[in-house]
This record gives sequence, C-alpha cells and structure tokens, in this order.
Amino acid sequence: MKVRTRFAPSPTGYLHVGGARTALYAWLFAHKHQGDFILRIEDTDVERSTDESVQAILDGMAWLNLDYEGPYYQSQHTQRYQEVTEQLLQENKAYRCYCSKLRLEQLRQQQIANKQKPRYDGHCRDLKECPDDQPYVVRFRNPQDGVVRFDDQIRGIIEVQNSELDDLIITRSDGTPTYNFTVVVDDFDMRITHVIRGDDHINNTPRQINILHALGMEAPLYAHLPMILGDDGKRLSKRHGAVSVMQFRDDGLLPQALLNYLVRLGWAHGDQEIFSVDDMKSMFDIKAVHKAPAIFNTEKLLWLNQHYIKTMQPEDVAKHLAWHMQQLNLDVTQGPSLTEVVKAQSERCKTLKEMAEKSQYFYVDITEYDEKVAKKHLTQALVEPLTSIKNELATLTEWTQTAIHDVLHKVVDQYQLKFGKIAQPLRVAMTGNTVSPSIDITLLLIGKDRVIKRIERAIAKCQ
Repeated sequence: MKVRTRFAPSPTGYLHVGGARTALYAWLFAHKHQGDFILRIEDTDVERSTDESVQAILDGMAWLNLDYEGPYYQSQHTQRYQEVTEQLLQENKAYRCYCSKLRLEQLRQQQIANKQKPRYDGHCRDLKECPDDQPYVVRFRNPQDGVVRFDDQIRGIIEVQNSELDDLIITRSDGTPTYNFTVVVDDFDMRITHVIRGDDHINNTPRQINILHALGMEAPLYAHLPMILGDDGKRLSKRHGAVSVMQFRDDGLLPQALLNYLVRLGWAHGDQEIFSVDDMKSMFDIKAVHKAPAIFNTEKLLWLNQHYIKTMQPEDVAKHLAWHMQQLNLDVTQGPSLTEVVKAQSERCKTLKEMAEKSQYFYVDITEYDEKVAKKHLTQALVEPLTSIKNELATLTEWTQTAIHDVLHKVVDQYQLKFGKIAQPLRVAMTGNTVSPSIDITLLLIGKDRVIKRIERAIAKCQ
C-alpha cells in the first residue's frame, strides 16, 4: 500500500508555525516512504474562510518549497458529502435531529448545574414521528457500547469508551457538512494512509474512526504532534513575535533555516543540529517525535539563520535577498551583483532584512553623514590624504580589490598613518557611518565613479 499523507488547513488565517511543522512532518514522512503528500484546503466554514487566507497558505507552502498533490478544496465536494450523509441515513447510522437551539442550551445548562459533562442526550435518536416543516441537523448515530482503540504513532495506545462520545452533528441545518464528517470522507476518498496532525485533534479521532467504521472504511494510522510553546511556557501566539510563516520571510529568514528549526521542534537525531532537506527526508522518524510540548526559541532560530546565510551558496542566498531589496525600493541593477553583496556581508548579518538595510549604500548615493562620526573622522587633517587616495584611485585602469588595497596602503605609508586612520574616514565617506565590510571590498563593490564622487563630497565636509 502506497503511503499517502495530507496537510489540511482551514483557510481562516495565515499559515502559522504549528501548521508549518505539521506540513513538514507529513511531507517528510511521505518522501521517506516514496509516498504522496496532499494539500487539502478545508474551506467548508463559509463564514470564516477567505481567499486571502487560502493565498497565505499557498504562499507559505511555496516559500518553504513543500511540494504537494493538489490543492484540493472541500467546498468543491459538497455533493459527495450529501451522498454519504444520505447513505448513513438510509442505513440508520445517522438520524435527523429537530432539537431547537433553546432546548440544547437549556440541556447544557442543566448538565453543568448537575456537574455533568455537557453532551447531546439522544432526544431525537429514536423518534417515531418526524415533523415535516421543522429545520433539522443530521447526527451520526454513535455506538453506545464498546471502546474505540487506536495506536497513535507518537503516543501509543489510546482508548475511549463509546459511552463518552455523543451523537455529533455531521450536517448542519443549512445542509453544509461539519469538520469531523468532511475529514472522514476526504481521508477515505484520497486514500490517506497516515494522518499527522496536532494533538488538539486527539478528541476528534475516536469520533472519526467510528464514522469510518460505519461506512465500512479502514481507519488510517494517526500521529498527534504535541503543541509548540513560547519560551515563557505558554502556547505560542502573536505575543511571542512572528508566528506566521510569511512573517519569518518578511523578517529576513531563509526558508532552509526555518525548515531546519521546525524539524527539531519535537524531533531529534542524536546531537545533530544542522539538517539539509535530504538529511531530513532520510532520517526523519515519526515514532521518534517527542510527546512533550516543544519550546520555540527565537535566538536559536536566528543562530540557524546566520549559519545558513554563511554556508549556503551565495547565489542561492542572493535570490532571497532580492525580495528584501525590492521592499526597500532599491534598483539592484545600479550596483554590484547581489551574490557579491552576500559574500561581503554574510559574516556580519543574522537576517536578510538586516543585510538589505546595511547594503543600501551599494545602490544609492550617500547624501547625509552621521554627524557624530563625521565630526570625529572627517577632519581638516585628512583633506590631503583623502585627496591623494582620490587621485590615485582615479588613475586605476583595473578596478580590483588588489589594486584598491595597494593604493590605500601606499597613501597610508606616504602620510605615515595607521590604516584605521584612513579606513574609518573612507567608510564614513562611502556609507555615512563607520560600519561596512573591509574597506577595499566596500570600495570595489560601490564602483569607481561613485567612490570618487563620495570621496570628493567627504573632502568638502572636512574643510
């Protein structure tokens, strides 16, 4: 039997960290077993589902490079759900419930007052006469005896008494199907063999298994992932910072770094910290996922991101950097290649957003200086050395790092200066501040004409 997993988000918001990890684990499991990974958009909640949320999910999956079969949309399968509902009614495995909202609320309040677990009492389960003009929902006729037992791939054997489960609604009064019902039908129709999802679905699993059995279907294997907590021990939420996958993109993270971090949120392979995608595919084992909640650590993620910035091929990093340069409205055709910028800045930046912000001076003219550093470094005493550097650079026929380096050292020796005494003023001239890669590389990337003009402007500032 071919392994088939699925990721089935509801399009009611962005693709969050927990959902991305679920998608990654299901994707890795399918790839490890040469199986299929399906993306299913569970959009039957018409009031809360939005096109923007669908696009956010698709964008997140594309950015993470998690390929899939699909996407499939539940909203396109309403006829199928109606057919299965009718089948269950005809086989007396479901029934119409005419209970009003008022009766159900009164029942709930009474059960709470009696310190009972709120649940439907089966009032319409065996109705002999059914009114023709009253609205109704369709409820699944859950077995009243016995036990539901399944072997969770992470948590082991889980058993639930059927007496603990009430008759859940499978079709609403407006004819739309409910979550627990559509999931069952879709998992069967899509031949899903392994359901990997968050542990907030554990309570749904026994109900879904009973519906599957009622339809004569074999249940898939289930694996319920523990939740992700913030570093304060509370459930991960917006207050912990970026929880949307695309927010991580916006903040300057590489998708490779986020995937590496996500795979380690609940799973380990010895003491290994760095995993390529191929490593993940070959090493990942769903049964080795921890039962305890995972703790999200932003500092660890940033450490990983910097590692990938430094170790990935610069041209690959540059493809992601291009997006951040666009956000700053920088025309990268008017300056050095982004690959060269990555080479120059990779040791200095934790994120691509930081790299883009710190590299603007390669593409736009510097019209202002940090006044504090300008006052310190652009002094009258440097007019002559800076003029000599300008003149020497202007005569260069080859604009290379070696040639620039030789000019700088020639002038330093000529005026008997320490190298820093000329390097820092040049940085101020080139960047407006004192932070840049090595000065010869900085000049190389800015380009000859711009360098000459910026030195001239700095000389004027010195006087």
